[in-house]
Amino acid sequence: MDVSGEQQTGVKHGISKVQLAPATEGGRPIDVRALDLHADEPADHLGPNYCGECYGPPAPATASKPGCCQTCEEVREAYASVSWAFGKGEGVAQCEREHYSEKLQAQRDQGCRIEGGFRVNKVVGNFHIAPGRSFSNGMMHVHDLNNYLDPSQGDHTFTHQIHHLRFGPQLPDDLTNKVGGKTMGWTNHHLNPLDNTEQVTTDVAFNYMYFLKVVSTSYYPLGWKSKGHSADQGDSSDLVSIGQHGLGQDGSLETHQYSVTSHKRSLKGGSDSQEGHKERLHAV
Repeated sequence: MDVSGEQQTGVKHGISKVQLAPATEGGRPIDVRALDLHADEPADHLGPNYCGECYGPPAPATASKPGCCQTCEEVREAYASVSWAFGKGEGVAQCEREHYSEKLQAQRDQGCRIEGGFRVNKVVGNFHIAPGRSFSNGMMHVHDLNNYLDPSQGDHTFTHQIHHLRFGPQLPDDLTNKVGGKTMGWTNHHLNPLDNTEQVTTDVAFNYMYFLKVVSTSYYPLGWKSKGHSADQGDSSDLVSIGQHGLGQDGSLETHQYSVTSHKRSLKGGSDSQEGHKERLHAV
């Protein structure tokens, strides 16, 4: 979402979700495909005259059959259109037919790793990671957290680790090894401050926020002279791999540095006394 509140849904990206085994099993990767809980099973076998009930709300505009909810996904879309929490689909014929609740239960103790990159305009904005089905309600982007905040369904937390986060191409390893590491303060400008960041919580309703200041940075070899072919010049920029814009064939590198300020709080409200700031109070 950019600074104007507009949701950027058509960005070019190469993001994938890695399905992880439970932490008790070592958290090993299980699958590198998207965790698709909401894949529609064809309803053709139900007959051409079948019109599934939407259980209250009107059928979504994207329904495969106007005025009907043929699949569990379409029932969920209908609920999202009126901002109703959906739950596990008990009593919904389409969801019971597609074993939606069983699919949720099978993945309840698993984790997820998001990897890849995406391309956005250079404007103020934000990206977020949250569980649950996302939908738009007016100018608001919200998630259905009903299944995740239910204490009877186990504890879901946002304990997480950021392995790597950068904006633009990275300096080659041979150069970074010459420049230095984090122990040498004046040479850490090429490092990403959020790399290997880990946050742990036992609160199921907890929010982590990272505020980043991103600035453009150019690297040029000694004696460099522009030869007129940067990786992001001309109409062929869409052909450049994601994350590789700025790599010049003449040895130049156009990338970005960033600084970060982090903040965390419980969505249940209360003070930040555990963080040493009891004067800070948060509303629910």
